Amino acid sequence: MTVNLLTTPSCTSCRKAKQWLIDHEVDFVERNIFAKPLSEVELKQILMLSEGGTDDVISTRSFLYDQYKSKMSSMTISQVISLLATHQELIRRPILVDAKRIEFGFNEDEIRCFMPRSTRKCELEKMVKKAL
Repeated sequence: MTVNLLTTPSCTSCRKAKQWLIDHEVDFVERNIFAKPLSEVELKQILMLSEGGTDDVISTRSFLYDQYKSKMSSMTISQVISLLATHQELIRRPILVDAKRIEFGFNEDEIRCFMPRSTRKCELEKMVKKAL
């Protein structure tokens, strides 16, 4: 199963996630969302997969977030999606998504869910042996 890795060029977490996928031989397709922005339809799909909704998707570290945060609370979901489609820098990155899972940001423990089960099992066995 191929992972879609949504990134931006200057994002350190995006580079870490990409390197982790390479190091663990996970098949992925990278997409720079500044060069090829996410559509409103794609943003809706991402929001539907997320557990935390807009809290997962919106980057509170973004420079633009400070400008829009007071307005966002009164926006409809359609207006928020439109805003995100217009200002991709408001989207938290990286986003890793496949047919079953989605992860926002880079967390080395949580990204393991994208490894094949057999690989995760082998790594766990190695960790247990080292601990003994």
